[in-house]
Amino acid sequence: MNLSSSLVERAVEEFSRLPGIGKRTALRLVLHLLNQEESEATSFGEAIIKLRKDIKYCEKCNNISDLDICEICTDHNRDQTIICVVEDIRDVMAIEHTQQYPGVYHVLGGIINPMNGIGPGDLNINSLLNKFATDKIKEVILALSSSMEGDTTSFYLYKKIEQYQVPVTIIARGIAVGDELEFVDDVTLARSIINRTPYESVLTTK
Repeated sequence: MNLSSSLVERAVEEFSRLPGIGKRTALRLVLHLLNQEESEATSFGEAIIKLRKDIKYCEKCNNISDLDICEICTDHNRDQTIICVVEDIRDVMAIEHTQQYPGVYHVLGGIINPMNGIGPGDLNINSLLNKFATDKIKEVILALSSSMEGDTTSFYLYKKIEQYQVPVTIIARGIAVGDELEFVDDVTLARSIINRTPYESVLTTK
């Protein structure tokens, strides 16, 4: 994109690195910022810098947080004995938006994907298993994407958790194969959590 200002070109280039943002959209965003008061543009920039610098990952569940332990994990009204295992923080946000889940979470930071070089050792699995030694866990809900990689990860986790004799459930399959939780509508996602089934029942149907 040939622009009259190298400063604008660089800003457009940086914005276009964001997911779903092409060069045209990036240019519109940059021009919008230029039309704002300097204080507003400065505030925007400072917010991004502070976000990147100060954001933390919860020491218990790996969710994003302003503090060492996130608000969900420190909420005494949440059922700390139920853990919902998700792929990333976007899934936490999607499930929270349904307002139908009373427990806590564990963010894996991805799913097993050999094609992309991601194995169990690259995920937050050991920290999940450590909870069985320190916390009183009554149920683990597997809420991973219904893709081949998601199913592989769910099976791996099930086999690892099996030794602790804790019920493992999986969200109901009202979600199309390959869909990620963040793109599922609230009603469908809420029903899939409420109507979760024992993981063993999934194995017997395969």
